[in-house]
Amino acid sequence: MIRLSMETDRDIRILNLTDPQLTAGEWEKGNRTGDAFRYTVGTLIERVRPDLITVSGDLSYAGDYVSYRNYADYFDDLGIPWTCCFGNHDNQGGDEPVRRVLDEFMKRKTFVFEKCDPALGNSNFVILIEKNGKAAEGIILMDTHDRIPYKADMCGKNEAWAGLTPEQLAWYRDRIAELKEAGCRDSTLIIHTPIYAYIEAAGAAFVNPVPEKGEPDYGFAGWNPGYEDSFGFYHEIISAYPEDEGAFELIHRLGSTGNVISGHDHMNNWAVRYRGVRLIFGTKTGIGSYGESAINGGTVLTVDENGVKDVRHEYVDLDGLR
Repeated sequence: MIRLSMETDRDIRILNLTDPQLTAGEWEKGNRTGDAFRYTVGTLIERVRPDLITVSGDLSYAGDYVSYRNYADYFDDLGIPWTCCFGNHDNQGGDEPVRRVLDEFMKRKTFVFEKCDPALGNSNFVILIEKNGKAAEGIILMDTHDRIPYKADMCGKNEAWAGLTPEQLAWYRDRIAELKEAGCRDSTLIIHTPIYAYIEAAGAAFVNPVPEKGEPDYGFAGWNPGYEDSFGFYHEIISAYPEDEGAFELIHRLGSTGNVISGHDHMNNWAVRYRGVRLIFGTKTGIGSYGESAINGGTVLTVDENGVKDVRHEYVDLDGLR
């Protein structure tokens, strides 16, 4: 467990970025995709003044070492502590490229990370945020891997998005126990691919959820009763592992994690409090790969001495990019 101590008389602010997906060429000055990322992050930092930056995966693509090195340079120059978990595109080349990236990242003074059991993946660790000497919030980052073999779907594909394994869920249980022993009663889980419960939460909360198959419905008729405190867009079919992996039941039973943040679906950024746990799609950062201009920015967690007190999306209009 990493202890990140902050002495401050104000609330702590965590800025989550997700799915920037820049290639080496897109980092070049004058490339609109790279410029959009820098403009978005710069604007967010100016507005939010974060104490910690988290990235919920898909920074680039496995093997694009120049791009990852550019991330390391960029974040290091910001002078703000930052960390990440890895997404399916980061992991798509297997373990060795990710570990090479980690070797580069861990040379940087602002990168916050702890290597884990390689059998569990490449990014499973905990940051305990202490506010004025008191345990305030546990940030748990976990690796959701790439794809795994699965029964054939309607298109004949014999694979599915991977998720959290039973061994990782046992690891999560033990980390929650450690956080409680340290006096931390609230935690946030940051992953890349959403857990299965996101599908259940969307079905419960939205009056007109996106169908399981077919094109997304861009209309919105509101929230079902009991879910009026939900917010965000639902413009893409949820890309989760297609069966219940048991993650949510464990999260719910242990009663520590109040917020789960995922990435992966670039056109979703809804946040729904489902059975007492807020399930959140982070707002996509920049225009790498695909997305929507209306959904660009980051997600902000405000933390006091008792844990997360507020979650919101902060949008950046790219019309200001010249």
